[in-house]
Amino acid sequence: MAEEKYTWHKVAGHTNEIEWQENNIAVVELKGKKICLAMFNNSVFAFAFKCPHAGGLLADGYIDAIGNIVCPVHRYKYNISNGRNVSGEGYYLKHWPVELREDGVYVGMERGKGVFDWLK
Repeated sequence: MAEEKYTWHKVAGHTNEIEWQENNIAVVELKGKKICLAMFNNSVFAFAFKCPHAGGLLADGYIDAIGNIVCPVHRYKYNISNGRNVSGEGYYLKHWPVELREDGVYVGMERGKGVFDWLK
């Protein structure tokens, strides 16, 4: 049997328990770190708390009409589903898969990406 690619972490019991801001972005804690969740077209996405360019807080940004996360500092744009920079600057926004399950909202983190993961 193949090993699961992700370790899944429950971040909320349901999407209505998440404190969504007016911009449909929320901040949650995952393994002691802040990450952002976004609701777009009835789907939930997870991505880094800070912009990789200048550290702008992405929770203070917005989601444009076609689903790009827009940083509030320099207006750099990132594709909500794959993290690619779409405004041409060449940065990459860390993102994670999200699963909506009967018992809650889960964010997947890749196994083997930590420095000490081989010890587990």
